[in-house]
Amino acid sequence: MEGEAGMSELWPWLMLVGLGAFHGLNPAMGWLFAVALGVHRQSGAAVARAVPAIAIGHAASVAAVAGALVTAGLAVDEGRLRIATGCALVAWAIAHALYGHRRRVRIGMTTGLLGLAAWSFLMATVHGAGLMVLPALMPLCLADGPLAGLDAGRSALTALAAVGVHTAAMLAATALAAFAVYRFVGLGILRSGWINVDLAWTLVLAATGLMLIFV
Repeated sequence: MEGEAGMSELWPWLMLVGLGAFHGLNPAMGWLFAVALGVHRQSGAAVARAVPAIAIGHAASVAAVAGALVTAGLAVDEGRLRIATGCALVAWAIAHALYGHRRRVRIGMTTGLLGLAAWSFLMATVHGAGLMVLPALMPLCLADGPLAGLDAGRSALTALAAVGVHTAAMLAATALAAFAVYRFVGLGILRSGWINVDLAWTLVLAATGLMLIFV
């Protein structure tokens, strides 16, 4: 029983790490831009500077959703909140499938780190990255989860820690992908070995929403 209890408290953190890696490996979340920026400036240092800025923007988007979750959890029943969140994810997946490819956030190669962080924030928000981590945040931050009994202040600190863990995993995956492509693979892989990341992202959004509604 103790092992089951320990696993129930550990799995949300593992899920946050997994989602962070998944977000970091998604080129739409920023590593492709970091590589393009490095190629444009002919500098590996430009890639190194771009990756943390991208992670900061991503973290800000996820933190905004986490803050909304903690606030809503103080006043809304967890069951209703789960269903509402699931419906939002499914709706976001449908909107992304229909219109996501038409609404690209564009930014120039001469942007500074502040502009890059703002771009990352917008991309993460548009793609629903924060919504996707809600199934992992709910057991940690809501009253009926494994950490039941936390007051609002401690719940907020737990949410910040969760965002930090997610961002660290995202930062590591983004850096790995960016430098692997910049140093060894090259942008030519985009012409010969590209996969439909938008479709995979949409399916994950929808699956996560359905899981919240029905499981």
